[in-house]
Amino acid sequence: MQRSRALIAVTLAFCVSGCTVGPNYKRPDVDVPTTYRAAPANDAAANRAPALGEAKWFEVFQDEQLQNLIRVALQQNFDLRIAATRVLQAQAQLGITRADQFPNLSAGAGIGTSRQAATVLFHGFEETTGQVSLSASWELDFWGKYRRATEAARANLLASEWGRRAVVNTVISNVATTYFELRALDLQLEISKQTLASRQDSLKLEQALEQNGSTSLVDVRQSEQLVYTASETIPNVERQIEQDENLINILLGRNPGPVERGRKLTDQPHPPSIPPGLPSALLERRPDIQQAEAQLIAANAQIGVAKAAFYPDIALTGNAGYQTLALSKLFSGPSSFWTVGPTLTVPIFTAGKLRSNVHLTEAQQQQALLTYQQTIQQAFRDVSDSLIAYQKNREFREQQELLTASAEDSARLAQIRYEAGVASYLEVLTNDTNFFAAQLNLASAQQNELTALVQVYNALGGGWVQ
Repeated sequence: MQRSRALIAVTLAFCVSGCTVGPNYKRPDVDVPTTYRAAPANDAAANRAPALGEAKWFEVFQDEQLQNLIRVALQQNFDLRIAATRVLQAQAQLGITRADQFPNLSAGAGIGTSRQAATVLFHGFEETTGQVSLSASWELDFWGKYRRATEAARANLLASEWGRRAVVNTVISNVATTYFELRALDLQLEISKQTLASRQDSLKLEQALEQNGSTSLVDVRQSEQLVYTASETIPNVERQIEQDENLINILLGRNPGPVERGRKLTDQPHPPSIPPGLPSALLERRPDIQQAEAQLIAANAQIGVAKAAFYPDIALTGNAGYQTLALSKLFSGPSSFWTVGPTLTVPIFTAGKLRSNVHLTEAQQQQALLTYQQTIQQAFRDVSDSLIAYQKNREFREQQELLTASAEDSARLAQIRYEAGVASYLEVLTNDTNFFAAQLNLASAQQNELTALVQVYNALGGGWVQ
């Protein structure tokens, strides 16, 4: 017994002093720009302000009804719920992997009866045997195989959590984008109905004038064209409205149906310029970058698991219990037994399997590294593209407002000239058509500006902090 205890102590000391093979993770160097392209270089206030990505989503989107929709989506969206189950799976996998580092202990008990028939030479007999045993086994993690596997599982758990946060960002972005598109369609429908009502009144007037001989049938037909142009727009806009409502409900985990409205499109607040923050901070804030790095850490740890397979496996096993033919003396007398000792298994010939496995994990680590670097570059592009889109859409919207105001005044003047008899109804038709198109284009421009705001917020990694 003393020799066995000494053997166990030596083995434990050998295990504690063991090494961990494989490379330790070190964050790779990445080329981070000093500033974002299209950032407000001359706007000192915007550059001093906290980055938009650090703001909570309910601070960026201040429409109360939009906030309610986002809250429901964060609770009921199926993509988010699926992502949450991936986190639970990764947690369970980490528990399974980490358990390999600890001893296994099991107990057993059995009783059996056997009977031997009598023969010419031997008398028959019957005996009952009872046994109670306790078994233990522990594969010592001297080379760090299980520690590296646990490191990889923990990194995969972190990657799944960052993946869930990336889904949060996407859901918020999709709900906000679709809601702003819905409000733009509502505005276009309102414009179309108002224009249709005005043109129908003008058509009635032209028909009365034609009957009295004060105008020609050509003017009546041209007035009818204005009516039909406005009326044909309404069914198409209504179709898009119902489809966007269905999309929002699906994002909310609901069946298709109507959606309550909040502020009008023109009342949605948005800043004149956006503070993007430092590009280096984007590495810590973007969930997809964090997810890619966690996957790189896991792939790096798998190299150590593969390399540890080249070294001997050291296991400590033991078994103890009682066994006797007399059940009444099971726990007394000389019925006890025990065995304990280490085992050593060394790979000798595997036909290159172990080496190929190392090459495989190294190639997977290189792929994860390239994916990490690519994700960072794509993130910088996303921010730059969205900043450019917000700035240019804002400039376009401002010019479209001037164009709409000018088209409105031209339509008013054309109507006055026609009523004074110094212009044809064709001039009224042309200017009214231009004004109607300008109004619809202005609604689209206002929507594009708000959509670009959503894109900037998403590109800066905003939204997942609740």
